[in-house]
Amino acid sequence: MLLIADWLSQINDGFRVIQYITLRAIFAALSSLIVCLVFGPIMIRRLQEASIGQSVRQDGPSTHLSKAGTPTMGGAMILVAVAVSVLLWSDLSVSHVWVVLFVMVSFGIIGWVDDYRKVLKKNSDGLSASAKFFWQSVAAFVAVLFIYMNARTVSEVSLLVPFVKDVSIYLGLWFLPFAFVVIVGTSNAVNLTDGLDGLAIMPAVMVAAALGIFAYVTGHSVFSDYLGIPGIRGVGELTVFCSSLVGAGLGFLWFNTYPAQVFMGDVGALAIGAAIGVTAVLVRQEIVLLIMGGVFVMETVSVVMQVTSFKLTGKRIFRMAPLHHHFELKGWPEPRVIVRFWIITFILVLVGMASLKIR
Repeated sequence: MLLIADWLSQINDGFRVIQYITLRAIFAALSSLIVCLVFGPIMIRRLQEASIGQSVRQDGPSTHLSKAGTPTMGGAMILVAVAVSVLLWSDLSVSHVWVVLFVMVSFGIIGWVDDYRKVLKKNSDGLSASAKFFWQSVAAFVAVLFIYMNARTVSEVSLLVPFVKDVSIYLGLWFLPFAFVVIVGTSNAVNLTDGLDGLAIMPAVMVAAALGIFAYVTGHSVFSDYLGIPGIRGVGELTVFCSSLVGAGLGFLWFNTYPAQVFMGDVGALAIGAAIGVTAVLVRQEIVLLIMGGVFVMETVSVVMQVTSFKLTGKRIFRMAPLHHHFELKGWPEPRVIVRFWIITFILVLVGMASLKIR
């Protein structure tokens, strides 16, 4: 689209406005949203015809038994919408764009294989945990190594400390395992959160929107200098990617809101989580991601605590993990759990955004 805009600008200067990241980000969000809204019903119908339905844990909340057979793997809709939008509106000469697309698509393929096996076997099993982690590790390591090898400045491999002015920790080679953990950890955290209708996608949308703002100011020399953030050349293009993810996420939520017509599946959850993780790595806001993604963190921590406690003492801390199931078993209606987790995420995103100015 930028090439077409350049050509059209020779005819009329008005087309030069398309070169601005902010306008392209708006168009990217609208494009991915429209793709999901238009093709969503078609995809859901095809999934129903192919009997690609969700399998439900027999030991889970009884209210979930009615969800068995609901079309799953709908996250593929998000990936296609984001990919189309990014390829249409991004500056494809910027390597950061290809890194996030590679990570998103790679983790999406891993999730697709996992979902496909679950559907084929008609149970909650899928790709083995070891196999899933292995392929996640391969994709994440390739991306992290590429980022490290192409870093132009020290700040691109340093850990920025939010709310503190001019404080960063040079990671050096430690950047590789650190960024790896962020990408793989975020991917699996979002996947664990994806257990209720719309529970994972809306927090992901809010975090992606915030990261888009971070990407824009980090890639803008004037804003980054004013805010005291190390500027990173080219990273502003990730604003377009984040906007695409926001639009696609909202488009998917149209069909995923309670009661869901379609589920995201691992193909969507793993990919979206990994995309958010690698974006945070590229804009050097991993600690802020930890804050804004607090819902994803507490869901993951609840699983770790539950498993550890049961193995060591034979007792469970929560009625069921991840944490959202605990509140369901306490009697909270599903919509209440979902909306309250959304509100918590909104608050945490505002706290993370405050780090732009409070230093």
